[in-house]
Amino acid sequence: MADELRARITSGQLQPGQRMPTQAKLADEFGVERGAVRQALRILQSEHLLTNVSKGAPATVAPDLGKALTGPGAPPQPTMVALAPRVAAAFAAPHVEIDALCLTSVSLTLAIGEPLRRIHAGQLKPAKVDVRILLPSRDISLAFPTSVDASADDAVDADEQLRRRWLTQRNAQGQVLQHNLLALRATHGIDVRVSFRALPFTPPVKLYLLNSTEALFAYYTLARREVEIDHRHLEMYDAPGIQSMLFAFEQGAGLRDMTFVEQSHVWFNALWETISSELVLTS
Repeated sequence: MADELRARITSGQLQPGQRMPTQAKLADEFGVERGAVRQALRILQSEHLLTNVSKGAPATVAPDLGKALTGPGAPPQPTMVALAPRVAAAFAAPHVEIDALCLTSVSLTLAIGEPLRRIHAGQLKPAKVDVRILLPSRDISLAFPTSVDASADDAVDADEQLRRRWLTQRNAQGQVLQHNLLALRATHGIDVRVSFRALPFTPPVKLYLLNSTEALFAYYTLARREVEIDHRHLEMYDAPGIQSMLFAFEQGAGLRDMTFVEQSHVWFNALWETISSELVLTS
């Protein structure tokens, strides 16, 4: 019940400030006792999606859903839902610092579009932007994407096609991200630095660190799907990163979150300064 009501709120079916149906109506709709209704409403209240949850008047959808849906207390959401508003908020700082570890930079490239639009519209103007990105090296055998049938005669050829496809995506997304950010120097006089380093392994997780105050973390969850490359249909295991569920941690949200943010920075810096190598965005 909580999942269904949460979906209605996040989809916009229930608007900020709108009153929820009465507990009696919800009990009838879901075929449950009122105690179960109250429990579901309390869950959504704990996630800051509802206010005024009591035995009396109907609860109200929270007026500021942006914070509720993307802040540290929010439930995990797909990367493309949760990442964009947090990156946009990070660009309100005078010195923007973004560190990312991912399979490709497609999610970050898409998420950074909104703050760039706001900079060009004169709504934001950070003085400095530093972006560091860790991506898998072109020289490794990727754990994924990989062909499903590793024993097939043409498995090696299939994996090479999948590797080339991933490498093209990695380079293209990185080049677009780099170009769009560096353009801020000429157009707005912003001091911008964008750096890439190559990892000697396929990351099983993705991590975004924003202004040393937030850590956004997601697992790459493998799924079987089909892709067409050069008129050839291949079955592969892959992890669509834009759909990965993103968990948010923030400084000031308690000892647990603070420690996670700090240790994530320690981990990222250690990879950057030790086993990573120069990365060139070419095929």
